[in-house]
Amino acid sequence: MFKTIVVGIDGSEISDNALRVACELAQKFAAEIHLIHVPQPQTVAFAMGALTGYHTATSMPTSDEVKTAGNKILDAGKAIAKTGGVDIAQAHLKSGDPANQITEYAEACEADLIVTGRRGLGSLGALIQGSTSQAVNHKAKCACLSVT
Repeated sequence: MFKTIVVGIDGSEISDNALRVACELAQKFAAEIHLIHVPQPQTVAFAMGALTGYHTATSMPTSDEVKTAGNKILDAGKAIAKTGGVDIAQAHLKSGDPANQITEYAEACEADLIVTGRRGLGSLGALIQGSTSQAVNHKAKCACLSVT
């Protein structure tokens, strides 16, 4: 049923759950998994502030800091998949709008399914404008699964 599954991750517990579900599906259908992470500087800034003991970020991260944080999230995703008995076919760190990048990548690799977390590390604005998972569901040309 599914041959290629794209999983959008953001480092949240919910996106980790989405990846675990994707791994179960990949095993069941002998599908390959492609990870994609599209870091948002505001989220990285918040995480960096929280890690250093601040409750708010004092400055926006540099592009190198965003890239480093993004690669850590991809590495963590690969570890989750390995624990689930699945090797990741490809992992990509992109920039821009997460929903656009996820759906464009899924189309390029001819994915049968996109899996995302229902609510990840998105900003407060997502409550008003809509979440990444909602946007992916609207833009995707393949099946989508939002995991809680």
